[in-house]
Amino acid sequence: MPEVHATITDTQGIVAIAAAAAAVIALAACVALALSLRRLRAAQRVVLGPSGESDLVSHAAELDAAFDALRDYVADVAGRLDARLATAELGLKGAVAHRALVRYDAYNEMSGRQSMSIALLDATRSGIVLSSIHHRDQARLYAKQVHGGRSELELSPEEDEAVRLALANPAPGADGTDAPGN
Repeated sequence: MPEVHATITDTQGIVAIAAAAAAVIALAACVALALSLRRLRAAQRVVLGPSGESDLVSHAAELDAAFDALRDYVADVAGRLDARLATAELGLKGAVAHRALVRYDAYNEMSGRQSMSIALLDATRSGIVLSSIHHRDQARLYAKQVHGGRSELELSPEEDEAVRLALANPAPGADGTDAPGN
């Protein structure tokens, strides 16, 4: 048998070098894929939590169920808050929303404007006007009901002014502040 010496330049050598190069490339590709898979699994553990046993589909289904439960809870709380707010608004309808005070000197005595009329009206423009007329020897108190911005009895000019000022001012808190001049 003749002795065969293979060299790098003949066909067998070229095929061997090509196979070795392909093996090195495949090995590098396997290492890159293993590192990529390790990063993917680490990211999956972050998403899935410590119980990384489940797959993404079952985890997504669990998240969907949790969001449904949260949505139901929020809807229930919002419904209860709406009911409480409606009750509070109903209770506030009769509260004083408009008020004004007018001071004057009823008898022109230079007594320092001790007489006064105060209008106390709710959001429906109904309530009372109280007038206190002070004289040197006495004081009198008068009360008149107001419905829808109009009095059952004729108002004095000062009482009428108190109602007008009260209704001209916005309700306290309507613009985030207390009504000026009250």
